[in-house]
Amino acid sequence: MGAFLDKPKTEKHNAHGEGNGLRYGLSSMQGWRVEMEDAHTATVGLPHGLDDWSFFAVYDGHAGSRVANYASKHLLGHIITHSMCPPGPEGVTPTPAPAVETVKMGIRTGFLKIDEHMRNFSDLRNGMDRSGSTAVAVLLSPEHLYFINCGDSRAVLYRNAHVCFSTTDHKPCNPQEKERIQNAGGSVMIQRVNGSLAVSRALGDYDYKCVDGKGATEQLVSPEPEVFEIERALEDEFVVLACDGIWDVMTNEELCEFVKSRLEVSHDLEKVCNQVLDTCLHKGSRDNMSVVLVCLPNCPKVSEEAVKKDTELDTFLESRVEEIIEKAGEEGIPDLVTVMRHLSSESIPNLPPGGGLASKNYKPHVQCIGHAHEANTNPIMCLHWARPRGQY
Repeated sequence: MGAFLDKPKTEKHNAHGEGNGLRYGLSSMQGWRVEMEDAHTATVGLPHGLDDWSFFAVYDGHAGSRVANYASKHLLGHIITHSMCPPGPEGVTPTPAPAVETVKMGIRTGFLKIDEHMRNFSDLRNGMDRSGSTAVAVLLSPEHLYFINCGDSRAVLYRNAHVCFSTTDHKPCNPQEKERIQNAGGSVMIQRVNGSLAVSRALGDYDYKCVDGKGATEQLVSPEPEVFEIERALEDEFVVLACDGIWDVMTNEELCEFVKSRLEVSHDLEKVCNQVLDTCLHKGSRDNMSVVLVCLPNCPKVSEEAVKKDTELDTFLESRVEEIIEKAGEEGIPDLVTVMRHLSSESIPNLPPGGGLASKNYKPHVQCIGHAHEANTNPIMCLHWARPRGQY
């Protein structure tokens, strides 16, 4: 289940890029976990003549980072190599873009092959490394979006101002997953495989893949992904890929509405992704967190009105916090929990949808409310990690 730190590590890894008519940003953060076990892939333009294709993925490792890190570097290669678009003889013109069913079969084969390949690594084979990883991805061709999921990370598509698609989490208690687990001689207890593993599909996790007489997709834990193909549309706005550290505290709709609201006040996709992580941290997420945001041509644009409202909101919150501090008087400067309790009881207009007050609860350069007050900076943006865990 993982151990926790005394205070979260909030340093972030960021990246961004563009091409093929899209822009992307990503952010990952260790958070409260003792180790960072997430990984990601972001590739615009694929080999073998697929220059106008792109691939993005998030991998949520558990019991170690080996499988997640390896998959982030090599899964795409396995997908391409194994029947999606096999290279022809040297010097021969690449074959035309593959058909939909060929792509879907190549994705499935790529997952099974990389899982088989990693099993031959000595530390994974002899049990010295028991790590595993979920994988959620989107493969974009000029005509289609291929959503790929193995585990409980999740991808969503925001189209025409609403969530029009979401992958399904692979949990042991799902009827289809539970049936496979029981057929392999296992059980589901406390919503976990044999009372231990919280996901029913994953790469790695070879302790759960050693039932004699059962194929790779019939084991307690299956490496087989679900693949969903959706035709692209002019109304497509953005795709979000994220690990369960995000989805533990935000619904599909909340996250997409929050992302939309942030895109209306900033062009900076790294900044938007950072705000997602910080907001989830303050909503109570205790896990590693990773998010990839892929913006398509019809994504929300920065709005002067939205920027104005957001600025006015920051100014209002600053003034309210200063009032709360001044009213405290001789009782001393209140801690963040007290301030947030006051603000939460008020009706504050124009808070970011999906993020709410939690999305206005951070600012790296301010250390605590007292220092903020003395420095005449924005007190609501402070964060003091000395308070008891769970009080956000």
